[in-house]
Amino acid sequence: MGKDQIKQLIKTRTDRDGLTETGIKGVRLFRATQAIPCVPAVYEPCVVAIVSGAKEAILDGHRHVYDDRQYLCCPMSMPVKAGTPAASMNNPLYGVFVSLDHRVMAELALEMDNAGAALPPRRGALRAQGIRLASWDAAFSDALLRLLQLGANPTDTAVLGDARLRELYYAILQGEAGMFARQAFGAGNAIARSIAHVSSHLDQPISIDDLASRAGMSRAVFHRKFKQVTTMAPIQFVKSMRLNNAAMKIAIGMTVSEAAMGVGYISPSQFSREFKRMYGQSPRQWRNDYQVTNGVA
Repeated sequence: MGKDQIKQLIKTRTDRDGLTETGIKGVRLFRATQAIPCVPAVYEPCVVAIVSGAKEAILDGHRHVYDDRQYLCCPMSMPVKAGTPAASMNNPLYGVFVSLDHRVMAELALEMDNAGAALPPRRGALRAQGIRLASWDAAFSDALLRLLQLGANPTDTAVLGDARLRELYYAILQGEAGMFARQAFGAGNAIARSIAHVSSHLDQPISIDDLASRAGMSRAVFHRKFKQVTTMAPIQFVKSMRLNNAAMKIAIGMTVSEAAMGVGYISPSQFSREFKRMYGQSPRQWRNDYQVTNGVA
């Protein structure tokens, strides 16, 4: 019943394809009534829940297709290709994007540990790779519905929004992807901190040796553990993050040179070569061919 109510809320509050703000920080509704091929995107820490239709995310060649039976949990910034290849007027996609606030998630994970719900001892870093699909459960469905119901009243949203969002975060940490998310937001996860550093410093030189040093690991150990978490070698991850961000910037109207400089490329020719190698077309061809999807990817 909860999913049907969530779907009805989204239908009544979205009058166009793309993203719609709810008034709650980090929570957006989305609708798609036409197929959108998988295109480069960067998922910042988030949960994506679908109540109608299906969505797709590809990370380093690994394809994740999910619908109203599973939600996507991405607790660390990840360069993906994402789209809605099956959406149509007769089969519209409705869903919710929920950004995961690092401070609140970390506080909740710590409180759960202190309350006796500590994670079992595990050697090494995260074992799940980048993103995970988790089954909807009653707690997640109820918390998401209670959160979205606030959107009808600005006063309720202002007063109760943070508390309801915290309730949803707790349901995520208790759910099927809970251990995965708790490890990512835990204070001891050096790989997650390295990924956050990369995500916030794309316009600056990034040294793998510096990342390894920040993580307190040798370069070889850092490389192995980083690949366990993301499926990618650190150098490949940094390049994917830069190029995906650049592709997104170009798609919304930024010039090729501005996009290249904005993600740390000094040489325009190097940027064009690596962009074409990654996506099969030059940045200018990409700009001419790509249709802005208003963030539904």
